[in-house]
Amino acid sequence: MSRIIFTRRLFLGFLPLALATPAFAVAAPAEEHPSISFMNQLGEDLLHAHRLGTKSALLRVVLRYADIGSIANQSISGHDVPDGEEEDYQRGVARFIARYIAEQSRTYPVAKFEVGEATIDKDKNVLVDSKVFMMAGQVYSVSWKLNWVGGSYKVADARFLGFSMVNQERSIFSDYISKNAGDVKSLIVALLRQ
Repeated sequence: MSRIIFTRRLFLGFLPLALATPAFAVAAPAEEHPSISFMNQLGEDLLHAHRLGTKSALLRVVLRYADIGSIANQSISGHDVPDGEEEDYQRGVARFIARYIAEQSRTYPVAKFEVGEATIDKDKNVLVDSKVFMMAGQVYSVSWKLNWVGGSYKVADARFLGFSMVNQERSIFSDYISKNAGDVKSLIVALLRQ
């Protein structure tokens, strides 16, 4: 198997709903948590990348705004990345996310995106609530988990209809590794082909 695909139809629409947002409807007042400004900027940059419609444009946004290290580590949980392969693995994870957004964002057009409140969880992660308004009229709630990395916020996970992006990736990656006799290197090769 040279490509990795999502197997759950519901989750197919998740990341584009959460990430490929055409506009933020609410500007962040000065007294709001700084994560709100981060989310507004993320939305603007994703909108621009979405309009360009290329995987490379979306990859630039993923690399700028996602906590790829955290996502990659959580997605491979239970398996060890071979020595010297960590950088390739993380690059592959970023490419996997960008390809997925590029393929799915055309199928699930978003009308607007509103940023809600920011809260701090027990592990001191910032959680930002949002609503995604689809062109077809549906409205979905998305909860974003943000980590503080290198002096700025980064997206570490997003939850939609009870699904976690990271948990879904972990399941997909584990299934792929299992189907390839436990060979993590085969996953890395497949991710880099994305």
